[in-house]
Amino acid sequence: MSYSDDIRKHCAQRYVEPARARRVREVRIRAGDVHRDRGYRSRIPLVCSALGANAFGEMCRVGRKEILGPLNGSNTVFVFEILL
Repeated sequence: MSYSDDIRKHCAQRYVEPARARRVREVRIRAGDVHRDRGYRSRIPLVCSALGANAFGEMCRVGRKEILGPLNGSNTVFVFEILL
């Protein structure tokens, strides 16, 4: 499994699926939190790339609404709409 696949799978399980179960319409994922959770070092751009890719939206059935903060920083927040 690639790092990107690992990140997408982690975010699906940790953020998207619980939000969907609670019937929340929006989920926010901070790149630095994912980076820390996975125990990575110096891979923030990889995390941002994995979350910003269309593959994440397709895999999790979410639509990207906006990206807050710097484009490749630990404080980058990806905002997704949970699609039904």
